[in-house]
Amino acid sequence: MSMQRPVADFGDVFGIHRSLEPAGALPQPAEKVCADFTHLYDGEILLAVETLNVDAASFRQMEEASALAGVAAALIGEAVGERVMATVKARGKQHNPATGSGGMLLGRVLQVTPSHPASASLKVGDRLATLVSLSLTPLRLDAVKAVRRESTQLDVEGEAVLFASGAFAVLDGGLPDRLALAILDVAGAAPQVARLVKPSQTVLVLGAGGKSGILCVAEARRCGGPEAVIVGVENHEPAARELRELGLCTCVISGNARDAVAMRQAVLAVTGGREADVTFSCVNVEGAEMAAILCTRQRGTVYFFAMSTSFTKAALGAEGVGRDVDLLIGNGYAENHADHTLSLVKSLPNVLALFTHRYT
Repeated sequence: MSMQRPVADFGDVFGIHRSLEPAGALPQPAEKVCADFTHLYDGEILLAVETLNVDAASFRQMEEASALAGVAAALIGEAVGERVMATVKARGKQHNPATGSGGMLLGRVLQVTPSHPASASLKVGDRLATLVSLSLTPLRLDAVKAVRRESTQLDVEGEAVLFASGAFAVLDGGLPDRLALAILDVAGAAPQVARLVKPSQTVLVLGAGGKSGILCVAEARRCGGPEAVIVGVENHEPAARELRELGLCTCVISGNARDAVAMRQAVLAVTGGREADVTFSCVNVEGAEMAAILCTRQRGTVYFFAMSTSFTKAALGAEGVGRDVDLLIGNGYAENHADHTLSLVKSLPNVLALFTHRYT
């Protein structure tokens, strides 16, 4: 359905008008939202959805759950697509019930209602990436056409709406769409690093070989300068090898961030006994909270960017080992984060080449 839809009265700027269970809730914590797009609410944008970029923790969980259910390895991608379809049908959004996370999407503008803040600048046919989570985005899926496990992306047919408060980036063709989508999925990482890392500090990045991890390493090197000691930890050996080849880390450790004691010993061994001033956790598995905390100095900072983080484990764990560190919750949004991150990647040819290889 691509015809112009009738527009009802003004919708809530945060999207509360589409929350069904419970009614009146914000759409992200809501159990179910309305994905009936036969009419719109003033203040919304209607999108034809082309690609979903599922967040890494959610995608991995669906892969593992499919394998545990006995799905053959060759059919895991298809099974993930079926799980996404089932979630969207049940909840009206891609809000993984196990991880609580979503991702973001690439779509084409079908209709902009008059009261949306961008009604004067957006036009039908513009292609944009949403910069808010799929866990709060009303979504209807008609089909999953392809699943690309290496990039955690699904090509789909469907529609979605973006609320007046929802951030987005218009794609200008400067980068291939799939690549831009992959980068924008974790665009909040680098600006947060820029706020926290100071020259010559010791910086630790767990999960440093993934998208957000590489962006954290790159920004840490830019802000920390040549004297900064930047340690990347990556358990997947091919990704660890690619990380070493980038030349941004002082040292890359191939190790399991779930083993907190062993990880602390490994980090101290490569830093000459220095604990990290700032640690960024970008892993896509559970159980890495204590490694991040034990490797960070007293009064240091731990920034949990990964959606696999248990903040209960982090808070109680830090208390249990007597660590007085600032524990920060990762926020995927920062002012001008899309421009900041795209500019960073474009300024580093080796990073751009690696991301192009992985995500296009």
